[in-house]
Amino acid sequence: MPAGRALHIGLNSVDAAAYDGWSGDLAACELDAQDMEQISAAAGMTSSSLITPAATSEAVLGALDEAAAALTSGDLFLVTYSGHGGQIPDENGDEPDKLDETWVLYDRQVLDDELYQRYAAFAEGVRIVVLSDSCHSGSVVRAQLAAAGPGAAVLVDAFAGGRFMPQQVSARDVAARKELYDEVRAVTPREGELPLKARVLLLSGCQDNQTSADGERNGLFTGTLRQVWGDGSYKGGYRSLLTAVKSAMPPWQSPNYLRLNDSKRAFNRERPFTV
Repeated sequence: MPAGRALHIGLNSVDAAAYDGWSGDLAACELDAQDMEQISAAAGMTSSSLITPAATSEAVLGALDEAAAALTSGDLFLVTYSGHGGQIPDENGDEPDKLDETWVLYDRQVLDDELYQRYAAFAEGVRIVVLSDSCHSGSVVRAQLAAAGPGAAVLVDAFAGGRFMPQQVSARDVAARKELYDEVRAVTPREGELPLKARVLLLSGCQDNQTSADGERNGLFTGTLRQVWGDGSYKGGYRSLLTAVKSAMPPWQSPNYLRLNDSKRAFNRERPFTV
């Protein structure tokens, strides 16, 4: 019988000492993680959470490695992330927009290259669903996207309530950790060098060139998803769920959907969060 496992990551702040004085305070990310854990628990999944100070790069990557080692064909792995998203210059030439997307974890940014490497370690037939309620999250599982024309990488909406790292903070972080990020890229295969065996779906809070809104109770994306989900009353597949969420959100924040290694679209049509 297939097993279900879930990992929920939520950061209402980061370690200011690790980001040159910037703590990145947010309001609803921890609640997002708690609410998504309730959804996964109701679906019979074994769930764990990494909340604010516990959500370090070592802990998150370690949890992904542990899941990859434990899960086998037919199993379901749900990963939800709620926090700041970032972008840093792509140095290994595998991003059409010349930017690596990141999760801004408690101690440092984790690159989409690192996340893809973990997903590629899962066994054939494992189903992975990634929900990322963060800025610049449209391709944070590191699938290449075709460039959308001139200016595709330009940030189109930044606002005070967005879950994004300010440009000056990002620039300082990239400069301070250049050696580390270069080392990460050096040991991480480029796109296409490490094929996926698992099937992966990404439901993201926005496009790569947009920001995701925070809120008092939930982030805009997570809150809208919860409303559409309706405590499990929703009928339909993953793609139709994302379409319904997207239609209920403003044009300046347009969720993205990526389907990887699911050529027959079978995973695409499954009832969401069902083991």
